[in-house]
Amino acid sequence: MSDQQGLHPSFQHNYYLFRKKIFKIFGGAFHVYDENKQLLLYGKQKAFKLREDFRVYSDTTQTTELLVIKTPQILDISATYGVQDATTGEVVGAVKRKGLKSIFKDEWLFLNLNGQEIGRLKESSTMRALLSRWINLIPQHYVIIAADGQEVATLCQRFNPFVLKYDVKIPEATPPIDRRLIIGAGILLAGIEGRQE
Repeated sequence: MSDQQGLHPSFQHNYYLFRKKIFKIFGGAFHVYDENKQLLLYGKQKAFKLREDFRVYSDTTQTTELLVIKTPQILDISATYGVQDATTGEVVGAVKRKGLKSIFKDEWLFLNLNGQEIGRLKESSTMRALLSRWINLIPQHYVIIAADGQEVATLCQRFNPFVLKYDVKIPEATPPIDRRLIIGAGILLAGIEGRQE
């Protein structure tokens, strides 16, 4: 994992609010705020791409690209998404969707540069996961667990039938999973799992 001090300031927070922009006809847009509602990150999903491609910037001017999240696979429900730091060129790792399993209960794997599993993101309750698929008004709750069983972060969807929002909390100052991978997972949840809503 990269040194915390070397990360862009936008990746050094313990709380993030992900908000998926609505009424965007092509592609997808995401805003990420801190606890004071200050914009930290702006993400875009490229439209008309057979392979998912997300770009994350420091703000809506899109002058400073911070992360690239993309997959070489075409429309694969079990796709692996590489996460790259756009400022340094460093490949941070990857996030892989557990395709068939995610139909009933969302689950993603965090992978290091060697493709080894270093953690998982999953819905905290099977019953809530099933109900959220049948009743859109039930918010989803996720937990990120490191390979050693340590809880790294929580992602809680807010109840809002019109705008997709997630609160992300990372309690540790230096989590065992790179914060850029956690941010990447939040973007993927909003962009991909959000289509189930």
